[in-house]
Amino acid sequence: MKISLSRKKLLLASAICTAILLPATARAGVADIISLLTTITTTLKTTVGTVLTDIEAINTKVRDFEQTALWPVSLIKQTRSEVLQLHAQLASAATEIESINIRSAHLPHTQDLELVLGSGATNLDRIGSSYATVYQQVPATGQVGTRQRNVLDTNDALALSGLKTATVSDQSSKQILVVADGLEQQAALSAPGSASILTAQAQAANLQSQAMLHRLLATELRVEAANLAHINAKRKQSADDNRDLRQQLQRTLGGSR
Repeated sequence: MKISLSRKKLLLASAICTAILLPATARAGVADIISLLTTITTTLKTTVGTVLTDIEAINTKVRDFEQTALWPVSLIKQTRSEVLQLHAQLASAATEIESINIRSAHLPHTQDLELVLGSGATNLDRIGSSYATVYQQVPATGQVGTRQRNVLDTNDALALSGLKTATVSDQSSKQILVVADGLEQQAALSAPGSASILTAQAQAANLQSQAMLHRLLATELRVEAANLAHINAKRKQSADDNRDLRQQLQRTLGGSR
């Protein structure tokens, strides 16, 4: 009985000690976790937080520099407003200019030629037939001399070349105006930093326009050269006629003697 009683006391003491020790261990584990979280929070606020604050300050300075020096927001808004106002002013004037009727021909054939010349580059083949109807074909062989036929044919060829080039130039000018209008709209709505892209597009359109101007200038120079050649051909013809007349007079006077 004594042995059994002592065993019971030992078991009871062990149970009491276990009951007392278990909550203490649990409380110790929670305290360690809280201490660890506190350490992490303190580290984030002090060491890491300071670095993040410095990075954010640098980003703010860079953003402020971009908005004040590189891409100033106030100036961009002002430029957009001015572009929109200029576009509104010029758009109405351009519409009025395009709506002006510049056709002045009255006869059927001349009206057809004027219509073909103003219809764009899609009717280049019709220019030749309309031109021949208005200005007539080159005389057939035997009707005039070979020299006159060559001069007339050259003049017709250069005149047709100039008319076709002018027609293509008109079409190109309309396309350039469309591109310019699109660039104006993009400039009014573009984001900061896209100016280089718009500038490249504008320069490409400008090069195209310059190329067409050079082509027109070359055509004008050819026409002017042909005009000088035509004047010179007339002088040569006059010299030949004078020579023939002088020879005829000499033969006539010589025969009368």
